[in-house]
Amino acid sequence: MDNIDNLYQCYEVLSQAGDKITEHSDKYSEILKAVKGSSKEKRLASQFIGAFFKHFPDLADSAIDAQLDLVEDEDKQIRKQAIKDLPKLCLDNKEHTPKIGDTLAQLLILDEPLEVQQVNASLSAVIKSDIKGALQGIFSQITSGNELTRERCFKYIAAKVLTIGPTVLTKEIEDFIIQEIKKILQDVTADEFHLCMKILGSTKLGTTITGHAEMVNIAIEQAELGADIDAVTIEDEVVERFIQCASAVLPYFSSTIKSTPFVVFVCDKLFPITTWNMITTAATQDQVQLRLLKVFAEMSPHCEAFEENAAKRIENVYNILREYMPAPKLDEDVMASNPSFEFSHIECLLFALHTLGKKAPDQLNFITDPEKLKDFRARLQFLARGTQGYIKKLEEAVKGKKEEDLKTEENKMKLTALKTTSNISALIRDLFHTPPSFKTSVQLSWVEGTIKTATKRHTQITFGDKSGANGNTTAANPKRAKGGAGHDQKVYTPPSGKFSNKSHSYGNNNRNNNRNNRGGGGGGGSGNGFRNNNRRFKRY
Repeated sequence: MDNIDNLYQCYEVLSQAGDKITEHSDKYSEILKAVKGSSKEKRLASQFIGAFFKHFPDLADSAIDAQLDLVEDEDKQIRKQAIKDLPKLCLDNKEHTPKIGDTLAQLLILDEPLEVQQVNASLSAVIKSDIKGALQGIFSQITSGNELTRERCFKYIAAKVLTIGPTVLTKEIEDFIIQEIKKILQDVTADEFHLCMKILGSTKLGTTITGHAEMVNIAIEQAELGADIDAVTIEDEVVERFIQCASAVLPYFSSTIKSTPFVVFVCDKLFPITTWNMITTAATQDQVQLRLLKVFAEMSPHCEAFEENAAKRIENVYNILREYMPAPKLDEDVMASNPSFEFSHIECLLFALHTLGKKAPDQLNFITDPEKLKDFRARLQFLARGTQGYIKKLEEAVKGKKEEDLKTEENKMKLTALKTTSNISALIRDLFHTPPSFKTSVQLSWVEGTIKTATKRHTQITFGDKSGANGNTTAANPKRAKGGAGHDQKVYTPPSGKFSNKSHSYGNNNRNNNRNNRGGGGGGGSGNGFRNNNRRFKRY
């Protein structure tokens, strides 16, 4: 009698044993040994192990190990069968659910579509049977797994777990997910931080004012807003961490949930000129600074009126703005100089100055000092002419184009640049008043919304100089001459990468140690990769 017949005989004995099935542990042991046999034996063993697993608790560890051997088999068909049968080991034995959930979470790194499909199906089966136990296994992998495994687990929770409906995803389970994510946030990379915030935002925290406040508090803690900053040795990490955290909670700021701690941090610690000039390296300075300015501009409408140091904070904003608003040289022909402004930076700073100034109009020190006011008006007028010339060029570029033509990448950039310069013109008009007016309301050019082609010419901005503009961009800035508006005005997308020393240390040490110690679920996500490297699943 060959071993296939023996397996079927074992199955028949066990299936007919009824209440006396526990007396036939030798038959179940025979089935477990079959995982070392032929391909057909292995496939039969996979099905039989799960079928009788609950009856032999003393052999549970051996049975789980045997099933994992099949999950790691070289034959793809055997692996798929073993993955399909994994949930059977915990459907009637909830104490094993975390183990099976952990194992399936490790398999999320597979790239072969059919295998991944089976992993998802098996995880869904386990979750429907015992969601808390399954999540314990998944969170175990987020805690101890390598970065790819962690990423896949985060995405699985966001895409699958949080969409399964209230009958399975109860309040208790949602609270459990929230608490686990909060623990994980103590040590994450930048990408993982955003995944965590996405998950939290999909829970009740994203639907209530109290939840929004909690989300903002999490970001405040992560951004370390209370930390001291050395203006001379400020690290890129500090700015990057701030941008990541602030951008993650922008949707939660409102008339009730204030952005004040973030705005104060920028004004007090990043906007002093010495600090601003030290932010990041020369190669990426403008990119990082613009990203920071965009976040700052978006936060400013939700900032409370400063209770203290209002004049100093607003003046810090003004001083950074002056860096991007050159003063014309005496008797300079603005039309002949063909200058170039960094309109993207200017839009952010003008908007923030206008917004914060409206909250404390009596704290605008730069307009109460006659010399500062004269300088400010001269810079505004110089900028106004250049802006008007650029608006004319952009309007001519998109005039008469069909709606379909305006959807090209080039024309989208022109429309965004037109919105940028139009915003700047509107803000200049308000700020040129004596005292400044704050009646204008604009939508930041990169914030989602409809950007339409202008249907008529804008009123010429001359502010007493009737010469006007001839259509050329204006006012060269010898310090900052890096192109016109629109080049960096796409919707902000945070970059990948780590943003804390903590996560850097974790990535280089703890996770590598876990990867080396545990085996399966590592590498680059290939179905064969971890097997060819003799990597095995974490065993219990």
